[in-house]
Amino acid sequence: MMKNLTLRNIASACGGKYVGAESGLDLCVEGITTDSRQVPEGGLFVAIPGERVDGHDYIPKAEAAGAAAVLSEKELPDAKVPYIRVKSSLQAVKDLAEFYLAGLKIPVVGIAGSVGKTSTKEMVASVLSQKYRVLKTEGNFNNELGLPLTIFRLREEHEIAVLEMGISDFGEMHRLSKIARPQTCILTNIGWCHLENLKTRDGILKAKSEIFDYIRPDGHVILNGDDDKLSTIREVKGIVPRTFGLNPGNEIWADQLESRGLKGISCRIHTPEGDFDAAIPMPGEHMVYNALAAAAAGLYYGLTLEEIRRGIESFETIRGRFRILETGTYTLIDDCYNANPVSMKTSLQALQEGKGRRVAVLGDMGELGENEKDLHREVGAFAGSLSIDALYCAGPLCEYLAEGAREANPELEICWYPGRDRLMVELKRLLKPQDTILIKASHYMGFDKRSVSWARRCV
Repeated sequence: MMKNLTLRNIASACGGKYVGAESGLDLCVEGITTDSRQVPEGGLFVAIPGERVDGHDYIPKAEAAGAAAVLSEKELPDAKVPYIRVKSSLQAVKDLAEFYLAGLKIPVVGIAGSVGKTSTKEMVASVLSQKYRVLKTEGNFNNELGLPLTIFRLREEHEIAVLEMGISDFGEMHRLSKIARPQTCILTNIGWCHLENLKTRDGILKAKSEIFDYIRPDGHVILNGDDDKLSTIREVKGIVPRTFGLNPGNEIWADQLESRGLKGISCRIHTPEGDFDAAIPMPGEHMVYNALAAAAAGLYYGLTLEEIRRGIESFETIRGRFRILETGTYTLIDDCYNANPVSMKTSLQALQEGKGRRVAVLGDMGELGENEKDLHREVGAFAGSLSIDALYCAGPLCEYLAEGAREANPELEICWYPGRDRLMVELKRLLKPQDTILIKASHYMGFDKRSVSWARRCV
């Protein structure tokens, strides 16, 4: 049962009008969803009109599935259950999430940044779960609808919420921060994402910094001190940030980095409470940064160094986020959930640790603004400078990536195709047994839907 979420309180929190029997006002809902297929018995179904689908059309299905009440923008003369009429269902969801979270009185760790939000969220949750019952963002539920839906999964037994907060325009983070009211704000880096709206890295910094707008008065700020933009933040509402990075000038820092191939990377982590060695079970220098951010959070929440180390070493990857799959024929690095220039370079760097031929299968990166061609060419040039054996790519923008790679390394095997499907057909011919294959592209390219299943068929 969701604490304090009676229909009376729901109507009050979102400024809605209750329609139904008076006796229903004190009914407490068992869950909240916008998906009629996932309505829990005794839950609240929120009907949200979308570009393609109107949730109001699914109210009968939600009622049949056991919904106790409905939240609607429309009058429902045929409603079989009580409903709450609102002007905007989406705004109502945000208002409800803010109300519900405030009533639980648990700390929130909000994680934002251009690159690495998801892996940092997973690492922070892994560390904090050594001492607390943690709820974390699942999948890509990190926007103005996803964040509230994540919050609605919280129950009284949870002790900390670790919430990923993603944006693409100014004002969005402000609204997310109002909902979450973070106790701890973690910013991973300022990269080259969402340039169509945010224009420059300074614009990205400004937009991401909106996470501080509703930080709790006794809150914490954790920043990547090696990032040239984040390092300019010296104070946030009287709070001095705790920085992390590879530079010893940071409060939490690491050295003695040693690659373990695709099995991960080891390092020594230095903190104000002491030092310890950690074996991070995922390759790449970027994972050291994630571990450092998690260590900083762990110290704020009273974990011992041993608990922090154990949380770092028990970290598990998730689908589409540098997950390593052994097919028997290939070693597949599934990193195709999303991509931008920084994450693309990071993954390409890690590919060098693979055995056999090291093959990059890449697709277009989206939302890069007017410099998208140059940024693709730059990533290609970076790929050409690395110790990899082949680059196979698809998409209109990847033509420029292929050009950059070819100019940097004329000896590199490079194939470019206008579309993803053609690439997937050709891969059967191009790949060789025992190849290590990185698959990465922006989400809209659909690599996550086709590439992994394709690889398994090739076994």
